[in-house]
Amino acid sequence: MKAIVVTDPSAGLTGLSIAERPKPSAAINDVIVEVHASGFVPTEVDWSSTWADRAGRDRAPSILGHELAGIVTSLGYGTTGLTIGQRVFGISDWHRDGTLAEYVAVEARNLAPLPGDIDFVVGASLPISGLTAWQGLFVHGRLKSGQGILVHGAAGAVGTMVTQLAREAGAYVIGTGRSADRQKALDFGAHEFVDLATDGLQDVDGVDLVFDVIGGEIQKQSVPLIRPGGTLVSITGAIEARPEDGLAVDFVVESDREQLGEIVQRIRDGRLRTNIGEVGPLAEAATALNPSERRNGKTIIRVRP
Repeated sequence: MKAIVVTDPSAGLTGLSIAERPKPSAAINDVIVEVHASGFVPTEVDWSSTWADRAGRDRAPSILGHELAGIVTSLGYGTTGLTIGQRVFGISDWHRDGTLAEYVAVEARNLAPLPGDIDFVVGASLPISGLTAWQGLFVHGRLKSGQGILVHGAAGAVGTMVTQLAREAGAYVIGTGRSADRQKALDFGAHEFVDLATDGLQDVDGVDLVFDVIGGEIQKQSVPLIRPGGTLVSITGAIEARPEDGLAVDFVVESDREQLGEIVQRIRDGRLRTNIGEVGPLAEAATALNPSERRNGKTIIRVRP
């Protein structure tokens, strides 16, 4: 099968290439999915799980991508909950070959049914961005109606999901980003927008939750804005600054079938919109995933026409 692989950790995104790889087989509790569309997180080339399995063994050349939408073609021994021919979407294991390929082996528990009225491209754009937003807001951030939230990177793939879900939950949303991001953040539901380059955070009133996708100095500047009992939620790794009277949480997104169902239902009934940028074919994935200019929307690779 054809797949997008990396072989050299030092090459970064420029090291992507298309190659022929063996079609995977289904282990216990696995399914094999015929991939129709795949998402991608640019930082994957920096993850240790891209280069080594759980036992620390080198696994290069590694197939990238961990978001997918496709059709189940076979079931491993003991697999329950899914059927051959079923449309699915979800997240593949970080330490295994990924979804930028014609087929992928995935634990059945990491997939959810994809309704027939949802395009595969849309389905592939949802798992990481949608689950990161859901878990950061409601599992770790304990967001409640009437609270205020500061969303960094509000025009990005995760930020637009956070903004929409927070607003639906009854929160007052302040988005941040660059000046070029203002209209997009507002279009996706932010009540206010702060240009970090020109305005800074000095005029932001207190908030109950900060959703941080930037880290570093921006995270440190955000902590004093958190009201007593509030929460800093970060997806940037180890927390660098903590509120004196509140909670700081850094987390890695986990697959959850029920949460995926909640997210896709919101897409179906119009309460949630995706933030998709470029859509390219697998043959051109190495170019599409290594852009020459900054993009806010999520790049999706359509593996099958």
